[in-house]
Amino acid sequence: MKKDFYYPSRDGLTQIHAAEWIPDQEIEAVVQICHGMVEYIERYSGFADYLTEHGIYVTGHDHLGHGQSVNKEEEHGYFDAAKGNKYIIGDIHKLREITQEKHPDVPYILLGHSMGSFLLRQYLTVYSQGLSGAVIMGTGWKGNALLTMGQTLCRIIAAFKGWKHRSPLVDNLSFGSYNKRFEPGNTPKDWITSDEKKCAEYAGDSLCSFVFTVSAYYQMFEGMKVLTKKERTANIKKDLPVLIVSGADDPVGDFGKGVQKVYEQFREAGIQDVAMKLYEGDRHEILNETDRELVYEDIYEWISEKIQVS
Repeated sequence: MKKDFYYPSRDGLTQIHAAEWIPDQEIEAVVQICHGMVEYIERYSGFADYLTEHGIYVTGHDHLGHGQSVNKEEEHGYFDAAKGNKYIIGDIHKLREITQEKHPDVPYILLGHSMGSFLLRQYLTVYSQGLSGAVIMGTGWKGNALLTMGQTLCRIIAAFKGWKHRSPLVDNLSFGSYNKRFEPGNTPKDWITSDEKKCAEYAGDSLCSFVFTVSAYYQMFEGMKVLTKKERTANIKKDLPVLIVSGADDPVGDFGKGVQKVYEQFREAGIQDVAMKLYEGDRHEILNETDRELVYEDIYEWISEKIQVS
């Protein structure tokens, strides 16, 4: 059974849209999902339904500027230019607090995909205590110098056109090369998944088609800079089980190279239980790939193993 609900954002202005998928049996664990950039939580319904069939309660929300977590249409792709990243991390934590009040005595696992994986990695540097596991999906690695350069460009553009401007230049620099390996293709979004039907659905979805504002890019880069600092990763509790999964053909993860770097960062931070898997032939959205049933099963089996241990 699926239910929708709302809760106040940390920005003090927005009602955050959230959803919960409730098993019709005893709840074995909770999985909270952090979705990616330019999408929304409803896109995870298939995966959530699968988990509920196995006794796992699933919840997630639309980040600020996404899905139904906007006050007006022009706010899609907008984060507050000064505190947007902090608000988004705060909204993730607020949903966790709400959910743990409902289900205080079951293992709690966070899953983040794409932008959500970068947000989850930030979240873990502050709030890893009390978690039973983290699934990091479709992630990658960007260096501090590149991120700082991106922020500088955003500031220059904002000085002339304002923080709510949607810059084709910044957007192209961020994503313009992602589709090259898959050309000629059916859409400019073929890097998302090799499943042609799923890819066409994504490309035709208005809630997956807006361009981020320069303020949103600036704040996203700001959050990603946190992940380049070893001392922040060192704050993650050492016994947290971590699963890192990605498509081997995912340009966000630099076709596995960036994913490997994230894995090594966790290991170097002294986190004891870190596993990584790259799915051959899969692109960015492994939950929407042609072998998604295998991905579902792998994640569930990992969760099942960890909640028995915890």
